[in-house]
Amino acid sequence: MIKDTAQRLLEELQSQFSQTDQLIPKRELHLMLQSALARLDLVTREEFDAQTEVLQRTRQKLETLEQALAELESKA
Repeated sequence: MIKDTAQRLLEELQSQFSQTDQLIPKRELHLMLQSALARLDLVTREEFDAQTEVLQRTRQKLETLEQALAELESKA
């Protein structure tokens, strides 16, 4: 994932700055981008979607428990 993102960023930089090759060699720029991205706390889309589903189920359970508690409190 990081390698792909670094490659896409490198391609975007090269398209925006045609003289990038003269300023910083392509390999060095690619390594710098990979290093910078590796330090970020990134997750894949699949991980994000899975955690979103878990959060949604947890919210539903919480709402159910809150309703049950409210019913118990109203009876007491």
